[in-house]
Amino acid sequence: MSSLITELPKIIERGKKEAERILDNLSKKNKITLQTNELVLPTKAKGGLFSFTGQSVKEDVKKELLNRLIYGDNLLTMQALLAGDPQTGLPSMRGKIDLIYIDPPFDSKADYRTKIHLPATDIEAMPTVIEQHAYSDTWKNGTVSYLEMMVPRLMLMRELLSERGSIYVHIDWHVGHYIKVIMDEIFGKENFRNEIILEKTGKNYSESEYMTVMPSRHDVLLLYAKTAVVKVLAGKMDILDIDKENATRTHLKKYEALVKDLKGMDEDSGGIYYWHSFIAPQSRPSMDYELFGKKAPAGSHWYWVEERTKRAIKNYELSREIEKNKDLSQEEKKEKQRELVSEGILIKSSSGMPLYKVYKDGSFLVGDVWFDISTYGGGEFKTAKSPKLLKRIIELSSEPNSIVADLFAGSGTTGAVAEKLGRKWIMCDLGKPACMVMRKRLIDQDAKPFLYQSIGDYQKEQFEKSAFRTIGDLSHVIINLYGALPFPLQDGVPNNLGYDKRTKTLIFVDSPSKMTGYNTLRKAQELRAGFMGGWDKVVVLGWNFVTDIGKVLENIKDDKLEVLVIPADLLDQLKTKASYETLIKTGKIKFSSLQYVTIKPIKVKQGKETDEVEVELDNYTLLSPDALPLDQKNKEKLEEVMGQDPLSLIEYWSIDPDYDGETFRSKWQDYRQNTDNDGNQYRVIKKVKLEVPKVKGKRKVCVKAVDVFGFESVAVQEIK
Repeated sequence: MSSLITELPKIIERGKKEAERILDNLSKKNKITLQTNELVLPTKAKGGLFSFTGQSVKEDVKKELLNRLIYGDNLLTMQALLAGDPQTGLPSMRGKIDLIYIDPPFDSKADYRTKIHLPATDIEAMPTVIEQHAYSDTWKNGTVSYLEMMVPRLMLMRELLSERGSIYVHIDWHVGHYIKVIMDEIFGKENFRNEIILEKTGKNYSESEYMTVMPSRHDVLLLYAKTAVVKVLAGKMDILDIDKENATRTHLKKYEALVKDLKGMDEDSGGIYYWHSFIAPQSRPSMDYELFGKKAPAGSHWYWVEERTKRAIKNYELSREIEKNKDLSQEEKKEKQRELVSEGILIKSSSGMPLYKVYKDGSFLVGDVWFDISTYGGGEFKTAKSPKLLKRIIELSSEPNSIVADLFAGSGTTGAVAEKLGRKWIMCDLGKPACMVMRKRLIDQDAKPFLYQSIGDYQKEQFEKSAFRTIGDLSHVIINLYGALPFPLQDGVPNNLGYDKRTKTLIFVDSPSKMTGYNTLRKAQELRAGFMGGWDKVVVLGWNFVTDIGKVLENIKDDKLEVLVIPADLLDQLKTKASYETLIKTGKIKFSSLQYVTIKPIKVKQGKETDEVEVELDNYTLLSPDALPLDQKNKEKLEEVMGQDPLSLIEYWSIDPDYDGETFRSKWQDYRQNTDNDGNQYRVIKKVKLEVPKVKGKRKVCVKAVDVFGFESVAVQEIK
């Protein structure tokens, strides 16, 4: 096997070719796009009647000005960001991002399981199968696979950066040195700015005298600029902002030395100060007078016009006045001192001796060793980054209204901090739990409106990259995996049909580039009734579904029609003939039932200018537990919850009281962990009353629900 040093040039070359292919395809008709799942207008449920009247939420804001939270593979996301989408008004982001921070996963052995706390039990879920495949692909050949994943992504990030842009890559000892070489190649060695050391702040290191390695006590930030003109700002850190709880022992001593005798912050000047003795050495008759009823001790005098005193007082006008008045009489000097007492510059200590206020520069220049900031910030993710860390990065390397991006966003610290600092942001993550945490976090901090998006036509993109030449070929494979037989290819027979002789069931496979909805189901019913003499039942296997599929099925009410979901990652699992044969033998592919939410009939109380609309959740039907990433023990727990309290599985729900049928505008939200409404962190409220402006004609109300596994469903009701 070749050494990694030998392989590195090949890895870079392959990555460059992949990135160049992606860039060449940006202008093609079938380019990847982002679909908007929600336009989120943060309005957290807080109990009681919520009124939309008088709100100044601008819904006509241009989409390119909105912040964006994106669920999906960041390679596909960056393709969509670079291409833009004229049909939806989303422009290309090429050359428009001023700062990128990424914290790519370091270790293939990381535990990505999610513990879900429900009212009656806890369930532990593995990552979605898409996530599992992404992680396994990243580490299947160890460091080689990881670097192959990183190269094209770093190249696309360079394309997204503006000419004044910079990128911080947060890395540790596993692969940091290889990433440095790769970034020298992609960004240019001349654009390398700093290797910033982040001292880890944990105290639980082994005290053993003998270890195989020294404890790892730092991470690294690799900082590169897009162009040679980009300078690194000379940032300053205020000593009072040092995180004393997390500073290392050595640096805590430095901190303590810096702040020794500090008493606080001056409200007027903002300066940091401490109290200094007013006693000066040597006797000086002209300064030998009573102060607070005491004279200076023998052999000393009171400070007054010493150069040291003038330098110490931050109010330079007062310094100059002292200088001018140094020849005043003793009585006049006493009067001036009384003024200093009244201004709080001069005080009487507990011993009765005078002290004076000395101002001190309370900051130091930020260097390339950051000992004063905790790297990790806790929260729902163990590796969540500290807000203080992101605050420093964003302030050092961006301006107000700059666009900041994090493409391995995790718990969303980058976007949350960028929002508070007045920057625009784009965040992306492949993990469903991560995206749910980020959406709640942003709503919690009352963020500005933002788009929640995902990769459009994900299965279509995977199909075009797959070995299947036609939809018919793919359909036949899916029919076999379902356990049925495809019809032989012949004139007059659709190539997406199969059958099960034993149960006289017709199998209809929809295309990965289509949304399965009413028209598809009607077609399936017609084929069941008339194709080859008719069938007892028809099963529709679909990839993507219209948002109101639950309502469609409810209206059709056909017990001889079954709709099942094709696993979203199936095309990833069908990359080779061997993998297909393995799936056939093991029967591991599970086609699950649809998940959907239902709501009770909406109640309307009419007023003169507004209506009171009452929306209440009714029931929630979840995918079959067999299709979820759960072991047998957790499947049994879930089945019990589904039977007794299905609505407890709702993680988040939101309402658009004036749904236009196209863009879901999330105008009201409730979610687990929101205790401002009912105090229960493990449940959402089931009913809400909204006061909304009257509309002419019919009103369409749309409810979106997301369960604890990240599956979304929509219910729509039309009312007069």
